[in-house]
Amino acid sequence: MKKIRANMDRYFDKLDDRWQTLPIRKQHQYTLYFFVGYLLLTAGVIFKVWYDTAKSGNDMHIEHIENPVLEKKESPATLQDTITTILKNRIYER
Repeated sequence: MKKIRANMDRYFDKLDDRWQTLPIRKQHQYTLYFFVGYLLLTAGVIFKVWYDTAKSGNDMHIEHIENPVLEKKESPATLQDTITTILKNRIYER
């Protein structure tokens, strides 16, 4: 874990050095591009949420919740402790 952290620290230090060597104008330009991309992505998500909620037929259906235990058609005999059965079979080699 320490080796991974040291490698990541070195990588980020190199990345920071490369960023610092860029001219200020280029740094500003990259920052502006990333901000515009983030702004477009945010606007797209907000538009998609707005569009989905504005569609007609977006009703909530409330139904009765069925108990999943009652839906099982298994007999209670098969629900016995299977670990003890397996161990007994191994002991007696049936």
